[in-house]
Amino acid sequence: MSEPECPQTTPYGIELEAGDYWWCSCGKSKNQPLCDGSHKDTDFEPVKFTVDEKKTVWLCGCKRTQNPPMCDSSHNKI
Repeated sequence: MSEPECPQTTPYGIELEAGDYWWCSCGKSKNQPLCDGSHKDTDFEPVKFTVDEKKTVWLCGCKRTQNPPMCDSSHNKI
């Protein structure tokens, strides 16, 4: 499997409404950290996650997390 691109080396803190979302795992999305379909020619698939209530979430920006889509501080090892 190929390596994902690293759009940023810090997490994305974004406020989301309740609902389903798709986190970009390839790093190519122009709508980071969410998927825009740019993974079509890659080995990667977006990761679906659900937010139960409006809140701020910290999504991985380096695409190396072991707990997708949430940041696990893997960016500190890059």
